[in-house]
Amino acid sequence: MAKKKTWKEMSPAARTGTVLVGLVQVTMMLAAQRDISKRPAELINGPKAAWRMAALINFIGPMGYFVFGRKRPVTGK
Repeated sequence: MAKKKTWKEMSPAARTGTVLVGLVQVTMMLAAQRDISKRPAELINGPKAAWRMAALINFIGPMGYFVFGRKRPVTGK
């Protein structure tokens, strides 16, 4: 198994990629938390507290909330 590189050992491109992935993760988590706060409980599948905790899990939590946690508006013609 390869030894993990320290920050100083990483190339500039690898450092940039790491920072960008981190920013995307934090942005998704904050967007999910904000949506949970503003959306009425009846428009969320399941308890808000559970989705708040799930949204803290890297990438999977916020994506899961946006895909499965929000109820879709019913469009009737």
